[in-house]
Amino acid sequence: MKKLIALFAVSALASTAATAGVALSGAASVSYDDNGSAASSTSYDADITVVGTTGGTTFTYSMDVDRASPATTGADLSSTIGPITIAADMHQVDESNVDDGDGDAKADTDDTGVTISLDAPIGDATIGLDNSGNVTVSGTWAGVTVSHTSKKAGDTTTAAVAIAGMDVSVTNKAGATTWTMGTTVSGVDLTLASSKKITAAFGLTGNTMTVTHTPAVAEATSTATTYSVSAVKAYSTVAISRDLTSGAALSATYSSLDDSLTLKASVAF
Repeated sequence: MKKLIALFAVSALASTAATAGVALSGAASVSYDDNGSAASSTSYDADITVVGTTGGTTFTYSMDVDRASPATTGADLSSTIGPITIAADMHQVDESNVDDGDGDAKADTDDTGVTISLDAPIGDATIGLDNSGNVTVSGTWAGVTVSHTSKKAGDTTTAAVAIAGMDVSVTNKAGATTWTMGTTVSGVDLTLASSKKITAAFGLTGNTMTVTHTPAVAEATSTATTYSVSAVKAYSTVAISRDLTSGAALSATYSSLDDSLTLKASVAF
């Protein structure tokens, strides 16, 4: 009997050690949308993420489970060996390729790949190279975080900085520049983007109201690689969210686009 107890203790210890580097998280929600003058609808969402870590290596796997056949949504492996980090995106995302007016790509693109990064002692810069031949140099100098990626389809440069309580980010992609700017005024978090989208968040964590104005979208014709984009008028949304003592959260969102109200109950762990 003593040998049996000892064997059970060793087995339990081995199982604990095997799962010590595994973290499980997830989220689930149910939403009711009155859809304005259209028929109301109810939707569900549930996701699970598993992260396994051993030494300098991490594997992250996520899946969408609110369906008859759960589907993988991500599979990423990252390993650091000295100053070198190797990251592999192993999941090919099944993108939407429907001509429904929102500019979907006409065909899926392969977004799997491997990136090798070198944390080089060149002014705290990190140099990365992926299997497509793209080279990225990034780092932080004098409080400004800069990243530049050299690509065949056009270079991308991003700079971000926090100055006097204001967060500014600027991105230039193939010659087109976009930016976002965020700050807090009298307890209100304000965000302004170059697209003219404005967001204001009021309240404290767990009890907030967010007001967003989204500018109009102009119609765009289809190209060789993407479908057309339908024109959408400017609209605003008001979202009120509150955390409950049960661990769940409730939110109500009104949209002036279709005069709809969406009620959502969610939980995350």
